[in-house]
Amino acid sequence: MTVTEREARAVAEAAREKDWRKPSFAKELFLGRFRLDLIHPHPGPAPEDAERGEEFLARLREFTEAHIDGARIEREARVPDEVVTGLKQLGALGMKISTEYGGLGLGQLYYNKALALVSSASPAVAALLSAHQSIGVPQPVALFGSPEQRDTFLPRCARTDLSAFLLTEPDVGSDPARLATSAVPEGDEYVLDGVKLWTTNGVVADLLVVMARVPEPAPDDPRRAAGHRGGISAFVVEAGSPGITVENRNAFMGLRGLENGVTRFHRVRVPAAHRIGEEGAGLKIALTTLNTGRLSLPATCAGAGKWCLKIAREWGAERVQWGRPVARHEAVGSKISFIAATTFALEAVLDLASQMADENRHDIRIEAALAKLYGSEMAWRMADELVQIRGGRGYETAESLAARGERGVPAEQLLRDLRINRIFEGSTEIMHLLIAREAVDAHLAVAGDLIDPGTTLADKRRAAVAAGGFYAGWLPRLVAGPGQLPGAFGEFGRLAPHLRYIERTARKLARSTFYGMSRWQGRMETKQGFLGRIVDIGAELFAMSAACVRAEKLRRDGTEGRAAHQLADAFCRQARLRTEELFGRLWSNTDDLDRKVVGGVLDGAYGWLEEGIVDPSSPGPWIAEAVPGAATKENVHRRIP
Repeated sequence: MTVTEREARAVAEAAREKDWRKPSFAKELFLGRFRLDLIHPHPGPAPEDAERGEEFLARLREFTEAHIDGARIEREARVPDEVVTGLKQLGALGMKISTEYGGLGLGQLYYNKALALVSSASPAVAALLSAHQSIGVPQPVALFGSPEQRDTFLPRCARTDLSAFLLTEPDVGSDPARLATSAVPEGDEYVLDGVKLWTTNGVVADLLVVMARVPEPAPDDPRRAAGHRGGISAFVVEAGSPGITVENRNAFMGLRGLENGVTRFHRVRVPAAHRIGEEGAGLKIALTTLNTGRLSLPATCAGAGKWCLKIAREWGAERVQWGRPVARHEAVGSKISFIAATTFALEAVLDLASQMADENRHDIRIEAALAKLYGSEMAWRMADELVQIRGGRGYETAESLAARGERGVPAEQLLRDLRINRIFEGSTEIMHLLIAREAVDAHLAVAGDLIDPGTTLADKRRAAVAAGGFYAGWLPRLVAGPGQLPGAFGEFGRLAPHLRYIERTARKLARSTFYGMSRWQGRMETKQGFLGRIVDIGAELFAMSAACVRAEKLRRDGTEGRAAHQLADAFCRQARLRTEELFGRLWSNTDDLDRKVVGGVLDGAYGWLEEGIVDPSSPGPWIAEAVPGAATKENVHRRIP
């Protein structure tokens, strides 16, 4: 399916939530307003919720230690059926599902703690649980389903049925405007045709959430009179329906137990009653689901950081070189400090965003996206540093280490398993663009028509008036603030200078964004390097804020306050160095030269540079054809008893 760049942007824009009905700490941060009152004092769960969550975590830990064998899952590339059955019996499939429907009714905070725990034993098991609950059937049905749909599907998802989310297609990733899977209305049913790629849990799922395009009816089409409007829509589909074929179980660099496949739909009949929401609301449902669903990834990243710290501590004290434990050598010690400080910050970001989601008093679409972006990038760095600290043993597999009599530490596996998090549920590059769009929303709301080359002169005049009023009130507030007062945020003790830095830097970030918009205007959206750095600065400021607030909470609670303040101080000092580097690269970079080099690469100007090698790739098209029609391959779908 071919669409123009403008059409693709229009589809994405129509799907995003446009209103800000609740306050957002991160949105205010990008606007230069450090709203500490929105996150401090650090929110916490109700005592009864904490008691219920801790009780489940204790049972889950016992099950995990006794039954989840990560080495076996890695070796056999499959989560054993008995493990999935045990998780069902434990209620783990329904962690986030309300008790009204047979679930455990846990909030986001304890759900994420559970994922961190399970992922430390096997990231593949955590991915199975997350794909089922974070983006699978339970979440969109709970948020957008009818009472009948909730009564029908949520009890099944809570105890017995695994679910999967099917959006991606062989030629469609983050550009849903080109979605080709169709859902044609026929009476009180829809007929689905198409192919879906990378369907996590799809190989073993009982229920599917499928995104498909309902054709827009012509003006004289009787379907229009019957209420059909067309557009990308969401459907709950029984995975065992006639016409559904899982054509391949995919294999990956990491997460080798992942039940991910290619699913074909051929004349699959789905009751109209199984459509979630209205026709055309599918992408909005998907994006809203991901607002909190994305928090499952930083949960596994925080868990990975904790394990990296444990191994780095134990190995760093045991391994001796030149008369001292390697951890006592500065070159290695700095890496361990980075792991410790960053793990503290990742957990702070995760807990803060999770509790904000549970309280439902904030719009956390930016916070969740920042948590996913920052968590996936920093966890990858921590795992890479752990491999470096372990040296040759870090590169060696756990199985090989154990075979020659050493502790089987799967550091290289962690690196492989974590790599997908920079791609899952929005790649780092897409997250930069998504967050940047939300970060400049206030500017586009008042000045969008002014910089849009497609608007009329009258629209530009109206936009100029609106923009003048907005910026006349906004820009002066970016000049000075409490971050310039020596005694500001004094209740945070040694962390007060970092909070003053955050306040000052938020205003600097907002000014930089405004300068960029003034300089490039309608071309701003093409400056993806600039926008990515703006977002990365915001991510560092958000993580610093979360770390300071969490450290102060621990101090006030009387639990590890001194150590927490030290970790937060170390993290903030490291983050400030990264932030200043990013600011420097806003205006001094190679972006323009890079574009010229890319043009030369694509035009073949550097073809000579590729000489002297052989290409071991097997022959075949870059993207497999996904022509609708009957399956020609064996169905590898399997149900877990």
